[in-house]
Amino acid sequence: MNDNRKKLFCFGFGFSAQELARNLSPLGWEIAGTCREGEKLNELSQKGWNGIIFDTHSSNSNLPEIFWKSSHLLISIPPKLSDLVLDNYRTDIMKKDNLEWIGYLSTTGVYGNKNGELVDENSNLNPTMDRAKRRLEAEYRWLELFKEYKLPVHIFRCVGIYGPGRNPLHTVRNGLGKRIEKPGYKFSRIHVEDLASVLTASINKPNPGSIYNVCDDLPIESRYVTEYACELLKVDLPPLVPFEEANLSDMAKSFYLDRKTISNKKIKDELEVKLKFPNYKIGLNSLLGEEGE
Repeated sequence: MNDNRKKLFCFGFGFSAQELARNLSPLGWEIAGTCREGEKLNELSQKGWNGIIFDTHSSNSNLPEIFWKSSHLLISIPPKLSDLVLDNYRTDIMKKDNLEWIGYLSTTGVYGNKNGELVDENSNLNPTMDRAKRRLEAEYRWLELFKEYKLPVHIFRCVGIYGPGRNPLHTVRNGLGKRIEKPGYKFSRIHVEDLASVLTASINKPNPGSIYNVCDDLPIESRYVTEYACELLKVDLPPLVPFEEANLSDMAKSFYLDRKTISNKKIKDELEVKLKFPNYKIGLNSLLGEEGE
């Protein structure tokens, strides 16, 4: 094994982290990350990556050798009551003297409700949802490592992430598509490949302490995304249901508490990212074949 290779360690080796790994593996990077299920270890191994079981119920620091050798860390585990990675491994991370980049995946939910106004990375933070409040607390804790200890922390505030196997086409094909009528409530999204491109660009041009909004160019009401998915799949539209009568889960309802428009100007200006999927139509068209149609 060539120890001169760049090494990425992912706390949470899921959908987004694996897409970043697909970007970096062909460049010779060594990739490893944590997962919760033993069966996932074989899946990761088949892709050439090292999986490590992460016991979220124990406070231990038995991290593998690749963690200590890693030059880059990605954290995509959402906080429960608090941030599990910092709760368990803050001291270990602070001991590392070889870190070039730390990326923390957060959410634009930290902005709260802005009544549809445009928000950028400098906008006031006033989260309305409990999980967004936990995200903001985690952001503060990660940024403290930058401010107090000069660790190369970067925050990425993401919108809804979609891609192969996790998108409106998949939802519609499984009979779960919904058309919710709530005028003026527009949502942004980001294709997982574009998220990985943003992370890769930041790795190539680190700016510790920076925060980035990660979203596409076209916020739109969710009903229109479902309608376009139905059009592509040539299936009938589900009924249009007023929000108040939609019988949504508490989790689904909570997404309609906030109304804001997210600016992605910074990822374009500073990181020079050119989105491959700048809107949902381009994104869904690209996924059509992968959905078995």
